[in-house]
Amino acid sequence: MENRNQISILFVCHGNICRSPMAEFVMKDLVAQAGMAHRFHIESAATSTEEIGNPVYPPARRKLAEHNLSCSGKTARQMTRRDYQEYDLLIGMDSANLRNMGRISGGDPDGKIHALLDYTQRPGDVADPWYTGDFEATWRDVLEGCTALLETIKTQMK
Repeated sequence: MENRNQISILFVCHGNICRSPMAEFVMKDLVAQAGMAHRFHIESAATSTEEIGNPVYPPARRKLAEHNLSCSGKTARQMTRRDYQEYDLLIGMDSANLRNMGRISGGDPDGKIHALLDYTQRPGDVADPWYTGDFEATWRDVLEGCTALLETIKTQMK
């Protein structure tokens, strides 16, 4: 990104209307609470084109709002090959996202692509509320993953 003193993170899911925007706004809140917002550039994107230009899915918006987080103005965009060069970390929500992210970026030669829950004690896929309808389970996964990711980054910054 433009400011190399910043750590840039791109959260990625299939449509960029549920899980990855939830992660984007949770992480923005966590770094703000830690007094580190100026050290981060955080966005989210999709691997697919299906939802491009659409706002965050209403139940995901409501789940964020329950925790006093606004995603106002966020619209879905697709990840690009250039994102791989521009971001320090590209964080996928599930194994299908990771495969598609690798395809879009032309591989992962710099080791930037990771699964969100790999930072936790229970690696795996973030629950997909598009299919389950369980936005609370997704919230818990995203919060746990983002909290662990931030702790990992803080440790690496020391």
